[in-house]
Amino acid sequence: MRSIPKLIRRFLAILLLSVILLFLLNIIVLFSISMRQTPGASAWTTAAETGAALTKTADGNDYILAEDTASELIREEVWGILIDNDTHQVVWHTDNLPPEIPRHYSLADIASLTRGYVMNYPAFTGQHTDGLIVLGYPQDRYWKHMYPNWDYYFIANLPKIILNVLIVNAALIFMIYLIASTNLMRSVRPIAEGIQALPTKEPVYVREKGVLSELAAAINQTSEILKSQNYQLRKRESARANWIAGVSHDIRTPLSMVLGYAAQLTDNPQLDEDARQKTRVIIRQSERIRNLINDLNLASKLEYDMQPIRRTRENAVAIARQIVVDFMNMDIDGKYPIEWKTKPQLTACYVNADKDLLKRAVSNLIQNCINHNPDGCTIYISVQENPENSQSAAKEQQSEQPGVTTCTIQRPDCTGTSPCCIIRVEDDGAGISEEELQRLNNTPHYMMCDSSTLEQRHGLGLLLVRQIAASHDGRISLHPSIYGGFGADILLPV
Repeated sequence: MRSIPKLIRRFLAILLLSVILLFLLNIIVLFSISMRQTPGASAWTTAAETGAALTKTADGNDYILAEDTASELIREEVWGILIDNDTHQVVWHTDNLPPEIPRHYSLADIASLTRGYVMNYPAFTGQHTDGLIVLGYPQDRYWKHMYPNWDYYFIANLPKIILNVLIVNAALIFMIYLIASTNLMRSVRPIAEGIQALPTKEPVYVREKGVLSELAAAINQTSEILKSQNYQLRKRESARANWIAGVSHDIRTPLSMVLGYAAQLTDNPQLDEDARQKTRVIIRQSERIRNLINDLNLASKLEYDMQPIRRTRENAVAIARQIVVDFMNMDIDGKYPIEWKTKPQLTACYVNADKDLLKRAVSNLIQNCINHNPDGCTIYISVQENPENSQSAAKEQQSEQPGVTTCTIQRPDCTGTSPCCIIRVEDDGAGISEEELQRLNNTPHYMMCDSSTLEQRHGLGLLLVRQIAASHDGRISLHPSIYGGFGADILLPV
């Protein structure tokens, strides 16, 4: 369950990144708000500038305020007064001075307004040569903290305090996350293990509790369905294998009788030549039925590993040559001549194979050429050896046979490609269509249904060759022949 710690690490990284991003976002928002609340000219700065801009008239009896400063005070709806140093009287004020504002101030009043309010108006002070400038802002413009006193050591240690608070908050957030994620992982772990165990076809049961109880129940139901399907599949496959074995056994006796009586009729001198020809057809077709039954039975045994495979070191060239001789001897009419296309310098190509099964596979390919070319054809047999990592051999094969896949094969017991022995059977007959070739290459099972059952077709014989090749860690390659007909290659590890 390496995915669980990986999931926890990913959630933890997301958490830390979220905390950092939130912290930076809060700093940016706080800074923007502070900048918006503190414009370029603060109230204290305006009060100082007003004190500098307020001057006496030429006769010395009155004061005059600079025009730009007066315009700014009017725009901000700010009133102002000048309190004399000696008399504590208001000796100057703006035109918009509210009537409730006092005209005389004691020292206590001055001390209070410098840090607070004047009649609920936020007051800000500035210096003047003759006294104290006081500006009063609208009541809803500023809020003033009138008693700002802090412990010295608190201010001195404020950075350390803030850092400690952040560390404690981060630790608290991490603990909350760890507890929540641990509880979640405790619920996720058995579900993940159950999902991983489903492909093994073993019974799976997950306790249906926690926040993911519905998912656990679904996994348990899926396990029960798969178990039932596997049981039904094994039962059906067993019935099919028993049926094939039973039919193969039961049909041998009547088929032997048909062959025996047909052979006797062939030798009967009382029959004319036409009747003898019909009995020969009966014999050939009965032998074909017998071969088909044997192929079907062998295919079933190979699929269920019921056929013992006795591998020995065999020479594929010698085996193929012997099969060619046998078929040439049987071709009395000469309708199916066989040409041996193996290079003379190749006298041996050794493979680890069951000799009888290999002979059966090659014979099936030759018989397939005969069955599908009733008017006769020439059959071409060759054996080739593809050396390991030999690009020239692969190019030579492709130049001789365009459209054929590379002859290197993937052995189940090794990670790289290995040299292989290629037994090639071709003909110059009717050939095969592209659609039928695709169907043969994509037919995974010899019991697949086919809607074109009334047509003559390449079928069980080729699929049996595929099973024999697979049982020897090899494969077959089906392709159009360079001679115009059909071609098939058996590829086996050397």
